[in-house]
Amino acid sequence: MNVARRRVQRWRDAPLWASGFRPFYLLGALYAPLLALGSIGAALGWVDLAGAGIPLPLWHGHEMVFGFATAIVIGTVLTALPSWAGMPEPRGAALMLLAGLWLLGRCTFWAAPWLPRGVPALADLLLLPVLMAVLAVPVWRVPQRRYRWLLVILLALTLANATYHVGVVSGFAANGAMAALALRGAIWTLIVLYAVVGGLLTQVFTGNALRAAGEPPPAPPRPALELTALAALLLLALFELLPAAPHWTAAAATACALLQLARMRRWQGWRGSCVARAPLLAGMHAGFVWLLLAFVLRALAAAGLGVPQTAWLHAFTVGALGLMMLSLMTRVALRHTGRALTPPRWLMPAGAALFAAAVLRLAAGVPGWSAVSAPLAALSVLLWAAGFAGFALAYAHALVSPSLPRR
Repeated sequence: MNVARRRVQRWRDAPLWASGFRPFYLLGALYAPLLALGSIGAALGWVDLAGAGIPLPLWHGHEMVFGFATAIVIGTVLTALPSWAGMPEPRGAALMLLAGLWLLGRCTFWAAPWLPRGVPALADLLLLPVLMAVLAVPVWRVPQRRYRWLLVILLALTLANATYHVGVVSGFAANGAMAALALRGAIWTLIVLYAVVGGLLTQVFTGNALRAAGEPPPAPPRPALELTALAALLLLALFELLPAAPHWTAAAATACALLQLARMRRWQGWRGSCVARAPLLAGMHAGFVWLLLAFVLRALAAAGLGVPQTAWLHAFTVGALGLMMLSLMTRVALRHTGRALTPPRWLMPAGAALFAAAVLRLAAGVPGWSAVSAPLAALSVLLWAAGFAGFALAYAHALVSPSLPRR
């Protein structure tokens, strides 16, 4: 019994469970190529992953959001929130439980065709409520109330996931629209999180790089601009989910693009070759360029100017979200394992692969290119997966090893 307890204690005290980014970045990066291969195999008819008559795009969309993206979001929140708010960082047994629930959800979702209806839903719905339970009390005790909005984001993702499963379990023929609407709600939750947190981090890191280069710092945040940009995002999300008349959607998307452009101009990442001198920032700024493009594409599609309705979605998920995640994962992994913030050699090729994946995914949807649509989409998926597989190969050892002494 003592030997077994010591083994459990050693496993719980392993470096992998010392911080939230370690298991969740590793799981997310490893899941990317598996998800890519599974999606391509299912599209070719080699394997039935969705089952129960569920279209493959809904299965793929769920796992992109609640499998891959959620893993990266959780890893970032569990690492950054304690640092920002001055609260204890979940580790050890609590972190093992959260990672185990993520794995349980993925295993049951892939095995859905062979499991009783409702079992994958119940397993998949456990993670986010448990995460909120882990964070709720510490966050509520922090004097700064602004951190509580992260619980609202997690609640929104939980409700979107529950709505998706209700739509699937209660009979897909009648509720397929419900599942699709739930995924749209989850995507817009990620967009809001991206714009707020991603914008804050991009501005802070850009300011640090400018100071290090001897340049004047960027303009401070303008609360009126930030609040207006957030309000425009929420309005566009509302128009997407209701939905609203196309001209209202086009106007809201145009406003979002202009307001995000105004935010980026205040960051001044082009001054002093800031991005060139700090390559870890390149992906973050490029991600916001893709976000602007996503809003422009949404406005053009709503205006009936021949742009596919899904073009903006792929510009955000593959381009903006992919590049921001890869950059943040690299920065967090370097800093929080005691390594210098020196970009590894693989970072630029990995970022280029994600950028190319976004371009190819948009090209696959061009009207009149149906003959090459499937090959372009498959190549896009493989390049996207290759970017995150590169992260897994480069940092797997660092994520499971003790941190180096801080300099």
